[in-house]
Amino acid sequence: MLLHLHLVRHGQTFFNRYNRLQGWSNSPLTKSGIADADKAANKLKDFDFAAAYCSDTTRAQMTAQRILDVNEASGHVRPQLMSDMHFREQFYGYFEGQDMGVAWTAAGGPHGAKNYNDIVEKYGLGATRDFLKEADPFHDAESDAEYWARVEDGFALIASNPMLKDGDDVLQISHGNTLLSLMHRFAPEGYDLSERPANGSVTVLDFDTTKPIEEAVSVVSYNQ
Repeated sequence: MLLHLHLVRHGQTFFNRYNRLQGWSNSPLTKSGIADADKAANKLKDFDFAAAYCSDTTRAQMTAQRILDVNEASGHVRPQLMSDMHFREQFYGYFEGQDMGVAWTAAGGPHGAKNYNDIVEKYGLGATRDFLKEADPFHDAESDAEYWARVEDGFALIASNPMLKDGDDVLQISHGNTLLSLMHRFAPEGYDLSERPANGSVTVLDFDTTKPIEEAVSVVSYNQ
């Protein structure tokens, strides 16, 4: 079964505006963030979504509801929104809510990397998670392995939906670092991955539920 996943980065939050790490912590949408959600809603108003998923964070839920409101007003049947922790952003542990520059310097410094992009360039994106967990005094931040185990369970959750059929369009509200991580894993070439995707942007993935995860995902478009 081939599904077309329309992944939307949630609208801007106050933590986004303040350049703070925001994983499992909650921060409401700003006025600009509401506009981000509405912009995505207008892009997606003509799609007939068979299912809709988001994380159990208010920023994702609010973005999803605004998109589904516009979609329904355009004449489509409104799918039930399924909120689940497997669709959350990376968990930053002790560094939740911390200024990004401070957090990534703490993570990369012991390894000779000055910031997030420097860690990625020298060690790969997975190292950003492992180094942050190492720097976390409680070691609560997700490691790369822990993160991907949870994200892959999210894909499995979608694949197990008995209501979906081949060719269906599925809405999924996602998060900046998760979208960037998916791109690094499934389409590292041909895209500018130096910055996170914009709030309210749409990334489209084709997901073949019959294949192992390494072969199941292909990128159709990114950060549109």
